[in-house]
Amino acid sequence: MDEVFARLAGSSFRRRFRLRGDDLAYQRRKGMETVLRHAAEMIASRLAPAAPPNDGSQTPMRGHPVFLAQHATATCCRGCLAKWHGIARGRALTDEEQRYVVAVIARWLSGQERAAPPPPEEDQLGLGVG
Repeated sequence: MDEVFARLAGSSFRRRFRLRGDDLAYQRRKGMETVLRHAAEMIASRLAPAAPPNDGSQTPMRGHPVFLAQHATATCCRGCLAKWHGIARGRALTDEEQRYVVAVIARWLSGQERAAPPPPEEDQLGLGVG
């Protein structure tokens, strides 16, 4: 996986993605376990079939931290999976391949969370200012 991340870092398109704003807040609020459960569900339904509907455009660019992570890690469609991760198109993903995709997403999301500024103090305490 390190090799894939090194290649992704060389892509000006892939490295422009950052977890911030509503997506970062959602991940912090829901927790990594929940977000990764969503990732597994999304991968199973949107990416794992042999011929996903709308392949190449099935992953939105925003709306959930997993969507952003998929674009950043080239796990957004079967074409990107083939090009960047060597996972062939035209057949359903195995359980092991699905776990790999979720692990790639998890690694990116964790790195983004570590790199993000800490939440404002009032958000940490669940209190408003004033």
